[in-house]
Order: sequence, then structure tokens, then C-alpha cells
Amino acid sequence: MNQTNKDILKKIYKPRPADSKKYDFGLLLVIGGSDFYSGSPALSAMAAFRSGADMVRIIAPKRAADIIASFSPNLAAYPLDGKWLTKHDLAVLLSMTESAKAASRNNAAVVIGGGIGRTEETQEAILEYLSQAQIPSVIDADAIHAVGKNPEIVSGKNFLITPHPYEFFVLTGRDIRELSDEEKIKAVQEEAARLKTTILLKGKLDIISDGKEAVIDKVGTPYMTVGGCGDALAGICGALMARGVNPFLAAQAGAYVNGKAGEIAAKKRGEGMTALDLIEAIPEVIR
Repeated sequence: MNQTNKDILKKIYKPRPADSKKYDFGLLLVIGGSDFYSGSPALSAMAAFRSGADMVRIIAPKRAADIIASFSPNLAAYPLDGKWLTKHDLAVLLSMTESAKAASRNNAAVVIGGGIGRTEETQEAILEYLSQAQIPSVIDADAIHAVGKNPEIVSGKNFLITPHPYEFFVLTGRDIRELSDEEKIKAVQEEAARLKTTILLKGKLDIISDGKEAVIDKVGTPYMTVGGCGDALAGICGALMARGVNPFLAAQAGAYVNGKAGEIAAKKRGEGMTALDLIEAIPEVIR
């Protein structure tokens, strides 16, 4: 079984040409957040910047966007009308997606789902967006619940889905929580093949498959149970896909970077580690 290691970073992080231009290394859109959850899209965005993205634009309901914009001058947050995402917002989402693709010369990707909520109209809006938007996408958190209602929507698209074990059940109907690692690897590969997509199953052992191959990632620490580490992972993977890395390779590298950054942060902070500590450790991993 193939396993991630630091050599994977050599495939992605190479010396930048002297004539590099803005957006050569990616523009990431992060769609997420709601009245209660504003931190998730911010953490994904911060992780993306630390992973080398040239720019991140966050699209969130107004209260979340306003809070996020106050976190850091690095974060550009566009406020949607209302308290949560609805189909009314689709025109804006699709317009901003096309704008991002044009500005970045197609060096763009999306992370969608963190903190976005599971109201029926939000879930329907997510599905409609994913059916129309032609852009590499990381489907995380609440967006996985939406896709679970219509899994065929991801078939053959340039998508990466990042479930934890329960979200894998929501996505596929298969409860793998009590299975052995070998059985989990088989299940992830089978479901990635069936859905014609790439899946990164998060856990003590991360399992990545595009349906043809499977790779495992063993780096990480028990301290990464703290909230926000999954949001960081989505941001890392999104940043890599925005620079043109395919979902299977982005998932492998993202799992490795996230896990190693978690190990570094845990050595410094122990029980007091937060997702922000992990994010600040990312440059130590990739440089």
C-alpha cells in the first residue's frame, strides 16, 4: 500500500520563476459560513494562504462575512444577503466563480461546505451550484450532506470530497466506523470508483482514493481532534487544486501537510493546541 511522505511536496513546491505573476499560484474561493459558524471559512482561507495560494476570496452570509473580514486584512469576504445560503444567491456565486476563473487565468478552485448549514434551501443551493459551476472543488462538511442526497452530481467532475467516517456514511450509505483499516481502504476505493470522484477519508489513518489507486497517510496527532483542523485540511487541498494540482495528488499532499503541521503544533502547544496553531505551522512543513 502506497503511503504519503515528504517527497510528495517536491511534485508541487518548486522554485518560483522570477517572472511569476499574481494568480500563477492560485485563487481560491471559499463558500461557507452562517450566522452561528463564521470560523470555518476563515480557517480554510488562512490555511490556503499558508499553503501558497496567491489569493483567497470568501463568500458568506452577511454576519459571517463581516466577522471574517475583521479577523485579518488578508481575508477578503463578500457578504451575501440573508442569514444563510439560498438559491437566491446562486447568481452571485456563479458570477463570482466565473470572475475568479477569468482573473486567475483558470488558476482557480473552490472549497464549499464549512459552517454553511443544513437547512433544506441551503442544501438545494449547494447542489445547484455544484451542478452548474465548472471549477475544481473541495466538497467538505455540510456540503457532503447535500451531495449525499444526490451523489451522481459529482460523477466525473474535478472534485475532491473530504468526509470523516460519519460523513462517509452520509455520502455513501456505508457505515465503516467499526471496520479494520484494510476494510476501510477497500470501501473508500470502491466508493470513489462508484461515484467517479476522489475521496479523502479523514481519521487516525487518512485514506485517499480516486477509484483506481489508494494511498494512506499516517502522519498526524491525537491533538488534531480540536475543531477546525478539518477546515484547515480543506483549505490546503483547495490551495493546491487552485494551482492546477489534480484532486488525487492534492488530497495526498494536503493530508500530509495538515498532519505534519499538526504534529509540529502539538509539540509546542499540547492540550492547548488550536487549528490556528496548526495553520501557522504549515510553512515549516512546505519550505
